[in-house]
Amino acid sequence: MLYSIYEMQRAWLNTASEWASVGARLLDNPALPMGYTGMGPVMASGLKVFAHLYEDRGKPDWDIQPVKVEGRQHLVSETVVFEKPFGSLRRFRRDDLPEDAPRLMIAAPMSGHYASLLRGTVQRMVENQEVYVTDWADAKMVPVEEGTFDLDDYIDYLIEFLHFIGPKAHVLAVCQPSVPAFAAAAIMGAEKDECRPKTLTMMGGPIDTRASPTGVNDLAMDKPLSWFRNTVIATVPLNYPGAGRRVYPGFLQLAGFISMNLADHMMSHYEMFKHLTQGDQESADRTKQFYDEYLSVCDMTAEFYLQTIEHVFQEHALPKGEFMHRGKLIDPGAIRDTALLAIEGEKDDISGIGQTRAALDLARDLPVRMTKYHLARDVGHYGIFNGSKWRTRIAPVVEEWMRAF
Repeated sequence: MLYSIYEMQRAWLNTASEWASVGARLLDNPALPMGYTGMGPVMASGLKVFAHLYEDRGKPDWDIQPVKVEGRQHLVSETVVFEKPFGSLRRFRRDDLPEDAPRLMIAAPMSGHYASLLRGTVQRMVENQEVYVTDWADAKMVPVEEGTFDLDDYIDYLIEFLHFIGPKAHVLAVCQPSVPAFAAAAIMGAEKDECRPKTLTMMGGPIDTRASPTGVNDLAMDKPLSWFRNTVIATVPLNYPGAGRRVYPGFLQLAGFISMNLADHMMSHYEMFKHLTQGDQESADRTKQFYDEYLSVCDMTAEFYLQTIEHVFQEHALPKGEFMHRGKLIDPGAIRDTALLAIEGEKDDISGIGQTRAALDLARDLPVRMTKYHLARDVGHYGIFNGSKWRTRIAPVVEEWMRAF
């Protein structure tokens, strides 16, 4: 019922968005006198903001731009090299990349946004690495015949992707996948798997959410698991390939994120309105580009979401030594030769300071020289993996760490 109501509202708002766009174009038409009055540009700007906010959005393109290395421009190729029902492995490689360049797998979060949210991460790392990204599927687009996808499956996918890439690869886990990536490294370490990662970098990840709890952590702890199951889980309606699948809808995840910083999002759209009114199209476009990605959301399977809430945020299974995979206890001490780098943002309001660093203590048998902690000063959650501070201050730390091993 919840999903169907949302779909009805979305259809109405999409229609309103189309009409608002038409109205804005009419008001901007130099052949019409309305555009020359004081209210014309103001009305057009307001309609443009409304049209952009409620337009229909699908999966964004990666659109990785050519990179400049040592004064030369290099084109970047994009290829899907491995596909599975709930996700694919997408490779990005610039031309003239040295044959001995590191191979880096970026584990994207399955948290309501598409993996393309890491566009800035890929854009920077593809300069000097062959980059692979876990490009997760929108659960509502996966037919129920393909089965379920839970936390165990996520870990299995990471291991299978690493087998495809081959030995001596590096892993960069952004936010939520820090936990399953750490688990995968421990499992592969225990089995002495030749494809276990050389390094694992975890950025803003909820390894131990008992450290510096945030609003997100408090929400997960304040409600019993039954509340999440009965309140935020919905059934995919008939107009999607995954009809009948139980999911945590992306629109609910987005609503939660927006509510945490509602005033900031309202101010951003007000600033976009002012830029449009003043004719500052460049500034308005920057805001639009951010929200084109931010407002593009996808669903995650109910079983994956509920297990993450239960084991990561409520039971703290990994730091307590109780984290299981396929019925077998995971031993963090099995990470003996995968170098670990933990990166946190000083102003991260999603994963508090100390939550990611906890991973370094869990790997009790890893030599100290193979562990490193980096606190990114004056950086929030999004800035850890995107933006100028990521490009100039954080990415070099990751690259230096990979090359040390």
